[in-house]
Amino acid sequence: MSDDYQNRSYGEIPVGFGRKPGIVVVDFQKGFTDPQYPLGGAPLVMRALENTATLLEVARRYNVPVANCNTAYMNEREMPYWKITAVRETFLHDHPSVAHDPRIYNASYDLTVCKKGPSIFFNTGVSDYFTKERVDTVIVTGCNTSGCIRATSVDSFSYRYRTIVPEDCVGDIEEQPHRDNLRDLGRRYVDVSDLKTVLAYLDEWHHQNAS
Repeated sequence: MSDDYQNRSYGEIPVGFGRKPGIVVVDFQKGFTDPQYPLGGAPLVMRALENTATLLEVARRYNVPVANCNTAYMNEREMPYWKITAVRETFLHDHPSVAHDPRIYNASYDLTVCKKGPSIFFNTGVSDYFTKERVDTVIVTGCNTSGCIRATSVDSFSYRYRTIVPEDCVGDIEEQPHRDNLRDLGRRYVDVSDLKTVLAYLDEWHHQNAS
């Protein structure tokens, strides 16, 4: 069904996949994936974690660049003005909640960065790494869709990457903000895709470059 955005040409032009993929993994740290912590264990986040683990197993086998981040601070003085009590109280370097979830993390393979803002690209060197690797297509995974995934996607777009967000590889605390933000990103900046489609792209890309 058409809406006013469609009538005004939003979302008409697909982004498409390019010549070289890179994957960003945003904030799959234990604070979001372990239910013992205040922000941990949301069902959509856990679904995204499992699907991202599947994606990364293939990506690493095909030698696709991966950038993996957590969010952590020295103390509250270093933090931006977060409005989330749990972030202020637990996202500290010496707190166990900031550890990367081992299901999506490979310290010997991934470029690992600790971000201080919502986007994995902000002051981290991820874009420099992707430039060196000649990445032109960024696949965004992680949490949360309405916060750090949205910010990462907008920055990826701003850096002129083709940006793909597989819906089942990102998650949020509630489903409605997850859907709303993906809809809005898809109208403007990214292609909203799914794990199956991205895996098919990686297979095709790998076979083309292996021949």
